[in-house]
Amino acid sequence: MTTVTQIIRAQYETRSPVPEDVIHAVTFPRPQLTSGQVLVAVLAAPINPSDVLTLTGDYGILPSLPAFGGNEGVGRVIELGPDVKFPPVGQTVLLPVSCGTWSSHVVADAAKLIPLPNEADPQQLSMMTVNPPTAALMLSEFVDLKPGDWVIQNVANSGVGSYLIQLAKIRGFKTVNIVRRESAVAEVKALGGDVVLVDGEKLAKRVKEATAGATILLGIEAVGGAATDRLASCLSTGGTLVNYGMMSGDACQISPKSFIFNDITLKGFWLAKWFRQSTRDQQTALYGELTKLIATGKLHARIHATFDVNEIKDAVAAANAGERDGKILVVPKHTI
Repeated sequence: MTTVTQIIRAQYETRSPVPEDVIHAVTFPRPQLTSGQVLVAVLAAPINPSDVLTLTGDYGILPSLPAFGGNEGVGRVIELGPDVKFPPVGQTVLLPVSCGTWSSHVVADAAKLIPLPNEADPQQLSMMTVNPPTAALMLSEFVDLKPGDWVIQNVANSGVGSYLIQLAKIRGFKTVNIVRRESAVAEVKALGGDVVLVDGEKLAKRVKEATAGATILLGIEAVGGAATDRLASCLSTGGTLVNYGMMSGDACQISPKSFIFNDITLKGFWLAKWFRQSTRDQQTALYGELTKLIATGKLHARIHATFDVNEIKDAVAAANAGERDGKILVVPKHTI
């Protein structure tokens, strides 16, 4: 039996355009475990753009209120409920999606927990559920890229963008990386970006010069608005542009020139939809590959700052702000 007498969870009862205004830390009595359950001490849980959009009410799936914040993370099993033998106490595990991971502890069904290497960095493992598979699938599901092929993306210094650069290099692809500020260029180059440019006027011309006119058939876009068309203009005839985000808040814009004369296709990607349509074997294969890459340090993400659950308002405010140099993580202090 553990000595846990209470747990702390980040809860919200309403939604607001200012996400940090609605989220707050709430203390609950220590939960009693029933058959098949385990108590898990949360080690780390990231704050993703989709989490912020959930708090503002702008995401594609919204939980019933009141709700707990946090959709992904990792923890360590500290207590087994009746009839549970696996995973054992002390095992690092991937927490179930949407279980409210911005918490000191969560109660979970043992059967839904995925064991992870205990020796791996839990903060890096905590970010593996959403961004790495998003990057990996966008590189493979839309265009049949071969080693040596080029792919272009904007918001290249984002969580998804940094994983995409690393995965592309592992698979032998070359990347053109578009950022929105000059201060992000060095960071993206350090990650392995082959070409890094600041978004803006004459982007297509600058991309063509930087790649010596290389064929680019896949674009990855997360801003919307006029940025969508600027990226589309960089693609070769018959290229595919994949949108997975709405950072500007504006609808995607593509000119008739791109659609009609350059035969550009615009598609959307949502990881939740892929989960609904993919098989268990496909999911296992994808996460098996990603776990190995993260555990061995071949795939990683920059971390800007960590916050305790009691600091959740500050954490969400930091995640919602610009000019960050990496991900914001919730790291409960009592589990460090």
